[in-house]
Amino acid sequence: MKRILLIGTGGTIASAVTDSGLAPELTTSQLLEHLPEVSDICRVECMQLLNLDSTNVGPSHWKLMSQCIRRYYDDYDGFVITHGTDTMAYSAAALSYLIQQSPKPIVLTGAQKPMGFDSTDSKVNLTDALCCATEDVPGVSIVFNGKVILGTRAKKTRSKSFRAFSSINFPVLGILRDGVLLQFIRPECADAPVFYDDLDDRVALMKLVPGADRRQADFLLEHNDALIIESFGVGGLPENGGFFECVRDWMARGRTVVMTTQVENEGSDLGVYHVGHRLKNTLGVLEAYDMTTEAVTAKLMWILGITKERTEVERLFYTPVARDILWPGE
Repeated sequence: MKRILLIGTGGTIASAVTDSGLAPELTTSQLLEHLPEVSDICRVECMQLLNLDSTNVGPSHWKLMSQCIRRYYDDYDGFVITHGTDTMAYSAAALSYLIQQSPKPIVLTGAQKPMGFDSTDSKVNLTDALCCATEDVPGVSIVFNGKVILGTRAKKTRSKSFRAFSSINFPVLGILRDGVLLQFIRPECADAPVFYDDLDDRVALMKLVPGADRRQADFLLEHNDALIIESFGVGGLPENGGFFECVRDWMARGRTVVMTTQVENEGSDLGVYHVGHRLKNTLGVLEAYDMTTEAVTAKLMWILGITKERTEVERLFYTPVARDILWPGE
């Protein structure tokens, strides 16, 4: 029987009702008490790493999760992290860069309703995650509502329903029904994982709105090492408002600028329209193509934690990690 480490970080799955709303209070051991049948699936050992609403989870916590898995990697056959749903996609993406090529499963899960509620998805999601952690599903994934989603492709697309997560621009890895995994895709892996320790959290995100000018971008680029701009459609910046000059000037000072799209599916294509073409071909901004915003954010933090040299940043950005980008950076 396989040995799984269950790592608790908080979230709705571990929450209880308080005077000021739901708050994480249950430990992983207490969660497991609700699932006695799991003892027939695997041997689970519990660790309480954090107990946070996932709104409070950030890069420092991603490094703690990675360091925990690194410390105990040789002792277990798989890992399950219970996590709040609001930032779970960011954490899954970050762990995909901090822990690369893992032959062992690293599964994140959570719930839209707490474990103690009568109508809850907690029990099914946690049982499915533990089942998945015993299977040959290498690398980082999210298991939720019967779906196995690659860590770099997950996005929370529903705020309340049990179908909270979607796989963006990539098929699901598999589905779980009654504790049985039907696997469609096996992620690539190596004989041993490659761990990384550093993240640069000076990465900002700006959502473009009609009528915007360069002032917000200037502020964000002044205080950060990189800026991701979520543009409209296939991508571009307004020709008025000074955006072109803003990007040109800050890139000349060593900042990294990435263009992506606010549209969830099908990705960017800066070459289609004039408003995007010269950004890429004249200024050399990076383009996210079919990557999720969560993956772009985490990947930039990982890259800038390694290097700030422009050509190396570009090379690493366009080098696929855990199937995070499929379109060529051309």
